[in-house]
Amino acid sequence: MHDTVTGESVAPARPSKRRRGRWFSWTIVTLLALWAPVRLLGWETGSFLTQLMTMTPYAAAFALVMGLFLLLRRAWLPAVAALAVCAALAAAVVPRAVSGSAGGGRAGGVELRVLALNMFGRADARAVVDLVRRHRPHVLSALELTPTQVERLDEAGLKELMPHRVLEPEYSASGSGLYSTLPLTRLDGLFTPIGHHMPAASLTLPGAGTVQVVAVHPNPPLGRMTAEWNASLAALPPPAAEEIRVLAGDFNASLDHRAFRDLLARGYVDAADQAGKGLVPTWPNSRRLPVPPFITIDHVVADARVSVAGVEVHDVPGTDHRAVFADLRLPRG
Repeated sequence: MHDTVTGESVAPARPSKRRRGRWFSWTIVTLLALWAPVRLLGWETGSFLTQLMTMTPYAAAFALVMGLFLLLRRAWLPAVAALAVCAALAAAVVPRAVSGSAGGGRAGGVELRVLALNMFGRADARAVVDLVRRHRPHVLSALELTPTQVERLDEAGLKELMPHRVLEPEYSASGSGLYSTLPLTRLDGLFTPIGHHMPAASLTLPGAGTVQVVAVHPNPPLGRMTAEWNASLAALPPPAAEEIRVLAGDFNASLDHRAFRDLLARGYVDAADQAGKGLVPTWPNSRRLPVPPFITIDHVVADARVSVAGVEVHDVPGTDHRAVFADLRLPRG
């Protein structure tokens, strides 16, 4: 470029650092502002947005940090926008860290203890049996259960602790099974499983009547399987009027997925959410990975008539999932 008066070359003006910083700030805030309605209104579609929603708790935290940073920089408008996004996302996230109205258990309720674990086909059998011995669950929902894993669990002592079972093991991620201290009756035709095996069974809990339990494990919402994942969650049976129903396993879904919230809206509660443990991550949990677990996709889901006395999440060597133990209180029947 030349000056028309002097004829000398003049370099084009460059954007100031402040202007570049303002552009960058507004770009980040705009992306966060787009995240909020997608999460709050359940607008996630396709594999990418569906997976992205599991990171909503971190988006809320990042929006807070961004807002405070912009306040320090005296960038008032983007700061207010970032804090507004934080408030919107926090309204959906923070209640999970607070015990719900059902969190304390009902007086006189009948205790049902449920343990859910994705075995990954490699979970340390002795560690699993030790967990069973400590918590004495009535039911264990085991996902990604292989025939070899069944043998190892029995050798480690599970056969004596939980002799009743409805199993569909496979040498793949499709295998699943239910173990119990109480006699189990297999339920065929309760619903149509989509994805992996999802055996269902009923048991009679003294004082509470019949309880139905489903081992849940849909395929993850990856690529073309996203539509199948949505259909799988929608196909799970609704609560029943006559019996208490419990769904336990690896849902490949978090409370930030509309498909999972729609399931709960049919008359269920998430035990961890009710106990104030809804932000405790369950996956991925492996010593081989350089990061700790950061998303919550393993759940014990129960009929809304059930209250929750407590929830614990445990590491189990050999599997990339953490075990979820729920101490439930069922109404007397």
